[in-house]
Amino acid sequence: MKRMLVAVLAALTMLVTGCQSSTESGATKTTRKQLLLVPAEAVNQQSAQQYRATLIKAQRLRRLDTTSPDAQRVVAIAQRLANQVSVFRPDATTWKWEVNTIKSDEVNAFCMPGGKIAVFSGIIRKLNLTDDELAAVIGHEICHALREHSREKVSQQLLQQGAITLVGIATGSQIQQGMAALIGQYLFSLPYSRTMETESDIMGLELMARAGFNPEAAPNVWRKMAKLQGGKAPPQFMSTHPSDQTRIANLEKALPTVKPLYEAAIQNRG
Repeated sequence: MKRMLVAVLAALTMLVTGCQSSTESGATKTTRKQLLLVPAEAVNQQSAQQYRATLIKAQRLRRLDTTSPDAQRVVAIAQRLANQVSVFRPDATTWKWEVNTIKSDEVNAFCMPGGKIAVFSGIIRKLNLTDDELAAVIGHEICHALREHSREKVSQQLLQQGAITLVGIATGSQIQQGMAALIGQYLFSLPYSRTMETESDIMGLELMARAGFNPEAAPNVWRKMAKLQGGKAPPQFMSTHPSDQTRIANLEKALPTVKPLYEAAIQNRG
């Protein structure tokens, strides 16, 4: 009984200490307390494995694109964005960033925890993205990783399973008996919440501005998305996202805050 009480108290302590913000607020003041119960190392390890499996599959199907002009654009843009991540979290500058383009009609892009980026050619081609618009897409995805939204959604799901899971995490038994399996189950199956999507929109806007990409291009991406959707079911990239008009309005509201950052970046680039 005493051991159980100690475990419960430890679990409750985890709930308190697990509420933190994974990033600095930046100029756009985008921050909030997050529930981060799951070890970052475990999430990053699962993400790296999944990313590697995705690349192996793409290579086997001859869909891994490393030489086309679009693939070169993706790498160059992602590198410029990654060079600015220290404003939100300095430790991200030491991540082992990877950037790849996959030939596919899928309108999608992602950045897994730890900086594992993939862009599907369909989103570039079907939306006819400019460099600035592509920076908005990649910046949005990078900010999901910076904010550790994947780790957060797994933590939330585990919390919903109840105190037994929390006690297991606190005592270490859950990690030994299947924490990796649970992370793998929830990490890629659960969608981001609208709060997470909005955070990534606004943080991504600031990130692209600091990297010297015109932030006014960001709202235009979602206008193109809406046109592509044409009243049908949204593409995967837009699933669970806020409505087109809401996110466009949020981005345009934040433009006056980030435009000076863009102008300073352009001036510094000479």
